[in-house]
This record gives sequence, C-alpha cells and structure tokens, in this order.
Amino acid sequence: MSEPKKLGVFQRLYVGNGAFDIIGKRKRWYAIFGFILLVCVLSIVLKGFNLGIDFTGGTRIQMPAQGASGSISVEAAERSFADALQRDPTAVQTVGTGDAATIQIRSETLSADDVAKLKAGLNEDLQPNGGVGAISDSAVSASWGGQITTQALIALAVFFLAVAIFLAVYFEWQMAVAALVAVLHDVLITAGIYSLVGFEVSPATVIGLLTILGFSLYDTVVVFDKVKENTRGLLGLTRRTYGEAANLAVNQTLMRSINTSLIALLPVLGLLAIGVGLLGVGTLKDLALVQLAGMAVGALSSIYIATPVAVDLKMRDPRYKAQASRVRARRENQARKAAAAGAPADAAADTAVVESTDDEALQAELRREKAVAAAAGTPSRTAKSADTRRRPTGKKHR
Repeated sequence: MSEPKKLGVFQRLYVGNGAFDIIGKRKRWYAIFGFILLVCVLSIVLKGFNLGIDFTGGTRIQMPAQGASGSISVEAAERSFADALQRDPTAVQTVGTGDAATIQIRSETLSADDVAKLKAGLNEDLQPNGGVGAISDSAVSASWGGQITTQALIALAVFFLAVAIFLAVYFEWQMAVAALVAVLHDVLITAGIYSLVGFEVSPATVIGLLTILGFSLYDTVVVFDKVKENTRGLLGLTRRTYGEAANLAVNQTLMRSINTSLIALLPVLGLLAIGVGLLGVGTLKDLALVQLAGMAVGALSSIYIATPVAVDLKMRDPRYKAQASRVRARRENQARKAAAAGAPADAAADTAVVESTDDEALQAELRREKAVAAAAGTPSRTAKSADTRRRPTGKKHR
C-alpha cells in the first residue's frame, strides 16, 4: 500500500489542519521575540528618539527648492546657514518634487535678528525663486509636542483598560492578559525600530502608533474566537489538550491572518512609496513608516505571542492539567493496543477490557464533540404555539 502524499507548505496553510506546531514550539518564539524586544528596549533607553521640532521646539525656515541657478541642494542650504549664523542647522531636507519642492531648515530657537540675518544670507547665496519674500519662518514651542505626548499616553492607558475589560468579559481573563502582552509588545518593538533607525518622531508618528493598536487587537481577537470555539466543552473530552486545540485554531486562522496582513500592508507600502518618491519626507512618510512597522509586528504577535501566552496561563488551571493527563493516558492505551496487535494471545486478553472501554469512551467523546459543534453553529429553535397545542388523537386524517 502506497504512503499518502505529503502536503506542501501552501496546501497545509490553506487546509489548516494543525500541521504547523506553533504552540508546541512557543519557547522558541518567546526566545526570538524576547531578544528583539530586548534590543529595542535597550535602544530606547540608551539611544533615545530623534524627536521632531514639535517636541523639542525651535525655528523652521522654508523656501523654494528652485533658484536662479537651478535646483538648490540640501548641502548648499546647510553651508549658507552656517555662513550666516556661524553654527550648523539641526536638520535640512527637501520636501516635495518639481516646482512645488521646498527646502525646510530646522534649528534651535532663533531670535528675530538671527532670522533676518539668515533670510538675507540664504537669499544672497542661493537666490531662491521669489527672493527674500519667498523665505518664510515659523517658531514652534516644545510645550505643544509635550501636550500631544501626554494625551497619547492617556489614550493608550484608556485603550488598554477598555481592551482588558472587553476581553475578560467576552473571553477569559487569561486571554485578556495575553492580548495586552501582545499589544504592549507591538508598541515597544515599533518604538524600538524608530529608535534604532533614527526616524524622526513627529505628531504623525504618535497618531500612527495609536492606529496600529486596533489592527493588532483585531487579528488577536479573531484567533481567540477560534480558540474559544475549539475548546468549548474540552474538559469533558480526551482527544486534545488545550494547547493542541489552540494550535489547531491558530492553523485554521493562519491563512486568513496572512491574507489580511498583506492586504493591509499593500496600501501602506504604496503610501510610503508616494511619500518618499514623490512628496519627499514629511507627515505622510512619518505616518506610513509607523503603520508599516506596527502592522507587520502586530500580525506576528497575534500568532506567536498572544495565543501561546494564553495557553501558558490557561495550563496553570488544575482542571486543564488533569484533562491533559487524561489525554496522555488515552494515548498510552491506544499505543498499547497497537503494540498488542502483534503480541501473544494471553497478552491481548490481558488488555481486552481496557481497550474495549477506551474505544467506547472514544466513540462517546466523538458524539459529544459533534453535538457541541452542532449546538455552537445552530441557533436554538422554539416550537410554534400551534405545534405545542397539537396532541395525538389516534385518528387518521383524510
């Protein structure tokens, strides 16, 4: 008899039959994501963030990127700034493309005299279109960025509290804790990426960070809902442990998580390409960067962090430990039954009672699983009042 053909990776993804042992290898995922998280936290603590002018305060100078001699380069603007004020600017960048492109210069807070001197120097050295009148300046206070940060932290705390209450009521407290661990993991890693790469943190970055929390939580709730369905009535069954039922749920939703994440990331990639390739750096780029990093991390955490943590917390319950012991006992009985098939007759007779009892229990368990699945998927039906009043009379109706 030929062996059944082994399914490929993509076939196993679509079938969702539990072929990928994600929960069983959860210590490996803890180690990998724990190392990444440690690197990100160390970068946040030691390196910090590249805070934008909205958080640090300062003066922003803006002028056309086209001049009498053609395009004005970032290097030329930096040299002109240094010549005029005898110090270097904080940052110089080009925003936009074509005739709409502008040069933005950010520096520490400048006095009115310094601003006038700088404008005169930029106009003399670079000769931008429109002359000195086309060079604008604006002062930004650091208190505004501080207010945004405070409001964002308050929103984050309220979000965590609301999520914890909702998940504890709809699912279980173990799943609520696991979801919060996954979301906190997403926030820290996304923030760590900004710290490592040195992206500028702007108000758009803070807003984008808050938006990815909903995406991460949505994917986690979908997986948890399937876990809840697979583990309904599990304490009375001995076919699977809680971890195995949760692993099956992750496999059943794995392809959906991948498709959802790819569909969500494609427009963000397009937004990032437009922001960098056409519009230059700015708010659009800041928003796209945080969403790209956060969505990718959120999709991974819902699979490799949230459900494994929920399983670990659930298996602390003595009832589920006892159920796992019964599962192992039944499998040992099945192994002995298979071994006894080629054993002497007296050995088979010794195990006959145990085997018949195990088979009967298995059949009863399968019937209970089917009944539980039917009850979960079929709404209850209330008999009509006419049907309840009808009584058998024993007469034949013609």
